[in-house]
Amino acid sequence: MKRGEKGILAIIGIVLAAGLLKSLLQVQGQHDRDIPFYSTASADVARKATDIYRSNNCKDCHSLWTLKDALQSVPAPMLDGIGSIRTESWIYNYLSSADPQSVLPSRLKKEYRMPSYSKMADEDRRVLSEYLASLKVKDWYLEQTKKSEYEKLTGMEPPK
Repeated sequence: MKRGEKGILAIIGIVLAAGLLKSLLQVQGQHDRDIPFYSTASADVARKATDIYRSNNCKDCHSLWTLKDALQSVPAPMLDGIGSIRTESWIYNYLSSADPQSVLPSRLKKEYRMPSYSKMADEDRRVLSEYLASLKVKDWYLEQTKKSEYEKLTGMEPPK
């Protein structure tokens, strides 16, 4: 390795070390460290809803308690925090609709739009609605959640 190359590598190493040190020493607010989502559901409802969510392949389009897979091709919304935006009765009506697009129009291509779950057992729709409505977002993250929902529905930034 030539002398100039060693110097460049040394400078890069110093810059990287300084950046790492700064990030380690940086004081963050409590909300910066918290996960902004939580559930108020009982363990029984959460267990039943998880089974329903899995058996109906909701995970093929939506994500819960996780980051979306970067390779996921369907741009469906994450469901974390949905209970801070939608009520249990709204979610139940949406899942019960023969045409979910009449309740909440989607800008997605037809093949990616929410299918109807009106033929799902009523009790399953009730449990899933109760659970999804229990998925809340902490107050400090609520405005960002509402903004994201507006942008998803309209394709525009919300009015100020």
